[in-house]
Amino acid sequence: MPAVSVPQDPALQTGGWARGGGGSGRAAADAPRRREPDEPAPREVLLQPGRLELGDVEEDQVVAVFVVTFDPRSGNMVEWCLPQDIDLEGVEFKSMASGSHKVQSDFIYFRKGPFFGLACFANMPVESELERGARMKSVGILSPSYTLLYRYMHFLENQVRHQLEMPGHYSHLAAFYEDKKGVLHAGPGRGGSLPPVYWLPSIHRYMYPEMKITHPAGCMSQFIKFFGEQILILWKFALLRKRILIFSPPPVGVVCYRVYCCCCLANVSLPGIGGTIPESKPFFYVNVADIESLEVEVSYVACTTEKIFEEKRELYDVYVDNQNVKTHHDHLQPLLKINSADREKYRRLNEQRQMLLYSQEVEGDYNPCEEDLFVLFFLEQNNRIFQTLLEVSASQDKTLTAEHARGMGLDPQGDRSFLMDLLEAYGIDVMLVIDNPCCP
Repeated sequence: MPAVSVPQDPALQTGGWARGGGGSGRAAADAPRRREPDEPAPREVLLQPGRLELGDVEEDQVVAVFVVTFDPRSGNMVEWCLPQDIDLEGVEFKSMASGSHKVQSDFIYFRKGPFFGLACFANMPVESELERGARMKSVGILSPSYTLLYRYMHFLENQVRHQLEMPGHYSHLAAFYEDKKGVLHAGPGRGGSLPPVYWLPSIHRYMYPEMKITHPAGCMSQFIKFFGEQILILWKFALLRKRILIFSPPPVGVVCYRVYCCCCLANVSLPGIGGTIPESKPFFYVNVADIESLEVEVSYVACTTEKIFEEKRELYDVYVDNQNVKTHHDHLQPLLKINSADREKYRRLNEQRQMLLYSQEVEGDYNPCEEDLFVLFFLEQNNRIFQTLLEVSASQDKTLTAEHARGMGLDPQGDRSFLMDLLEAYGIDVMLVIDNPCCP
């Protein structure tokens, strides 16, 4: 199983805060804080799944760089790439989302086979009948891991602008590829095998990988403000490893962040949890060309700008349209209702956020950041649930009571369906003795 990248911090070894924040990103309307040229890049370390040990520094590895353009006659097409023999089929649509012509600039995270991609898109008006008054391009890269892609956001933004103003000049991109290209080692007896895919942490990994996707106000902060109490609904679906599809019109970048935030809700650091459940896979942006690959996935979180997906119910369990979270499965309907325990969790989360913001304002201490608070809030919540379930399953009578549910921060009645689904999904052998209020 691959390691995941987390920031180096001694506090990790004592259950304290993990430092985060920073990096490059772009919100829909505001410009982000960028790392200054002389500011050192954050040091990434590898954390082995389920352990609190710090490993080796993760190396940069770019396996492809490409330019995609919109041709008025041919549509989206790959204009240039290195290496020239790499399979980029479909990337012309992944890196220039459907509806992108309506925005001036955007960025997109996506998955292509075993790789993750980041592309920056820009749209420039031109006085050209041949180009129908607009020139649109995307410049992107592929890597086995998305966790370090953020480092190249600023470079890609500059390069797409350069490609719009000086089409056909690829020397900077070629030099970049020569400097950053990864060496894909062949595995024993598998000549030319593909590298491992670094997914988001599975349920039995310790911490979240750093994606450095900072909005001006913080990625997680925007996520909480956008969904409000409904993040508790998304939390339950994420913990159950449901197929979650988020629809939104362009720009896509901010929606890719919601995919990431949604996956961060389901972290658990207890050993022995999740052996029978599929990993949560962030597909980020998907389009109709991904339908075939989504058909075989049992768990994922993705976003799209294409409304046609809503009709294809066989592809998802949960559909998020703007702020409306819905499911077509009858047995999941009870999970859409906010209960008293959910409201209490949301109140505590906001209380902790306010305390953090106060300490930042008064004391000027920006470690930990809001991203860490958000991730660790749900990590601790999840750990509490599974710790209790494991203890009950190891007891003599294996009986899970209403008191246990309250101790886990759940509503004995409102979360009864969620608990039953959780026990089944994770294969935990306990007997639920919480009465169903709907039945005599």
